[in-house]
Amino acid sequence: MFDNIDRTNIQELGEFGLIKHLTQNIKLKQPSSLKGVGDDAAVLDPAGKKVLVSTDMLLEGIHFDLAYTPLKHLGYKAIQVNLSDIYAMNGTATQVTVSLGLSSKFPLEAVEELYEGMYIACEKYNVDIIGGDTTSSKQGLVISVTSIGYADDKDIVYRNTAEEGDLICVSGDLGGAYMGLQLLEREKLVYLENPNIQPDLEGKDYIVERQLKPEARRDIVELLREIDVKPTAMIDVSDGLASEVLHICKQSDKGCNIYEEKIPIDPMTYETAREFNLDPTVCALSGGEDYELLFTVKQADYDKIKFKMDFTIIGHITEASAGCNLISKTGNVHELTAQGWNAFKN
Repeated sequence: MFDNIDRTNIQELGEFGLIKHLTQNIKLKQPSSLKGVGDDAAVLDPAGKKVLVSTDMLLEGIHFDLAYTPLKHLGYKAIQVNLSDIYAMNGTATQVTVSLGLSSKFPLEAVEELYEGMYIACEKYNVDIIGGDTTSSKQGLVISVTSIGYADDKDIVYRNTAEEGDLICVSGDLGGAYMGLQLLEREKLVYLENPNIQPDLEGKDYIVERQLKPEARRDIVELLREIDVKPTAMIDVSDGLASEVLHICKQSDKGCNIYEEKIPIDPMTYETAREFNLDPTVCALSGGEDYELLFTVKQADYDKIKFKMDFTIIGHITEASAGCNLISKTGNVHELTAQGWNAFKN
């Protein structure tokens, strides 16, 4: 996998040498970052705000496949999926810590490529890397990122505060990341059967990028502030739309009606799903890894959001006794069920 690059054995640097090598050019940008890499702990100053903290772990062979995932993209994605959790709380992401478990197959140059993707993501989203750890791994590559952010107490949005009658909205479009994954997996199998056949990804750039290089929706948080709309509840779409809607409903003790015809699906996602004999709606409901924002707003805010192209109203919150329902394009009512990602499913 790394035969085409010059190899520098990480053992030549040692743990502390590796950390110094990877972090020596870090420049802190956030006023709240008083001390970053280089001491026993980072020092942060929240300046009267509430602190938001979230952690995600990515494991080789479980969350990503290096057969088709470029290391730079992987580094970028590792940061993005963590920042998404901060934005889902209506906060501003400001710092991350990065910890790596590295197997002996990874030379220094490979780790540099991974970190380059991380630095690109942090630069784009104005986030500081303030610490982390490295260790050896016998199970392949392990990436653990902790994201830190801030918000005024009055601005924080939780999952358990949706109210009956609230409108349910989602940013962007759904199912693209899942179809990108299906496409990459298919081309991997073709390659394994015949390494002389090049991957056929022509015309599928959008869904491949949705899988390999997702973008956390900081812009949606900023837009909602601009139009003076505070969501009543919010969550990011990491495990599939159905799973996230059910999280909000369960924790808010409410029901919902989701309208199939309103679920935003990109034409490329739709067409590719059909090519794979999959239902595009099921891909959107259960595919996951879209990292869009799902949120509820008061009906009184309808006039503020009705013409916004950045998100779509897909349903409304009901009383708990009405259940969680998907209204099909033909008007039939189905119980909304989650078939998305389960971290402990074989």
